[in-house]
Amino acid sequence: MRGKRFGTGLSLAAGALAVCGLAFAPAAAAVAPGVATVDADCGTWGGDEATLTATQNGTSATVTITTSAVTAPVALAEDSLISELRMVKAGGGTTVFKGAGNPAMAAGDALEVGPLTGTVAPGDSLEAFGGTVKVTAFGFLTITCTATGPQAPGPFVFD
Repeated sequence: MRGKRFGTGLSLAAGALAVCGLAFAPAAAAVAPGVATVDADCGTWGGDEATLTATQNGTSATVTITTSAVTAPVALAEDSLISELRMVKAGGGTTVFKGAGNPAMAAGDALEVGPLTGTVAPGDSLEAFGGTVKVTAFGFLTITCTATGPQAPGPFVFD
């Protein structure tokens, strides 16, 4: 009987530690909104709505961009585009997200780049309007897009 009580006591202690661990675990960081849209002007490549999807893990954040403003002129291999997104920070300054990520695209597919990674601080409010996105293909062809108005429903605010 003594062995049963000892085992039960260990189980209860382990359960209590697990509950305490959950109670004191840091909350997962979040960005709000997670998805925003902007009207993009890509010069001679055209213009259309672009969707920006943001995620956050601590001070690291990612943004993925999809838009039919630019379509692949030829088939593009996965991770063949080098991209840089410069977003305007409320209160001044900019934050840059960079990466070489993209899915494989057939000729005529809408552009998708990301995840582009950057560093954020708690309370950062970032807006695409006033910034730029540059996408380089084949090492020499650079497409630059700018937002023609504020992103909707609003800027990304990071925890």
